[in-house]
Amino acid sequence: MNSNRKIAVIAGVLFIIGTVAGVPSVVSVVDDPDYLIKVSANENQVITGAFFQFIMAVAYVAVAISLYPILRKYNEGLALGFVGFRIIAGVFIIIGVIILLLLLPLSQEFVKAGAPDSSHFQTLGGLLRAGRDLVNHVAMILALNLGGLMFYYILFQTKLIPRWLSGWGLVGTTLTISASLLLMFRLIDVITTIYIGLNLPMAIQEMVLAVWLIVKGFNPSAIATGSAKQI
Repeated sequence: MNSNRKIAVIAGVLFIIGTVAGVPSVVSVVDDPDYLIKVSANENQVITGAFFQFIMAVAYVAVAISLYPILRKYNEGLALGFVGFRIIAGVFIIIGVIILLLLLPLSQEFVKAGAPDSSHFQTLGGLLRAGRDLVNHVAMILALNLGGLMFYYILFQTKLIPRWLSGWGLVGTTLTISASLLLMFRLIDVITTIYIGLNLPMAIQEMVLAVWLIVKGFNPSAIATGSAKQI
């Protein structure tokens, strides 16, 4: 197996790790109306979710770093942009993890205080939850997909993968960015059919791309063209 084939397989596996880690990273108790009580009672769920969110951050950044040696042969500026935005997205995920973990001691103190009906706990908790939503569903997603536009543009122009697949990526990233902008301006909520529907094409595309990279790899003729440009 040559180096380009290894890179494709590694990137495909990292795409899958990032997506699979996203499933147990969901901490549903945080979105419960009684979250200030239930977060404390479900400490393991919170810690597990934080751990898998961290795994997501590592996988997202590692994908870009692993692909950079190939992408830079075709457009170094966009390849650097892809890596940079992935790193920014990873940082936002870590910020989201910190906010999530801050909700745990807040909930514990709320329970110790006797769960008062009206207190600074509700105000602080509301701010933390709102901040977490903005970080996870707006800031992180925008950074991730701005880099994604650069990534799929390179793939579309170079034909490293079939154009139907890279084109799907361009459309999917655009829809996902639209969902985050609608959420940022409070036109939709996270748990809605519109938000999920706008994000679904990208989620499916990344899994198809991952399988393609693992099974097929990059187009050999496109790789040869890129190598020739380096000479």
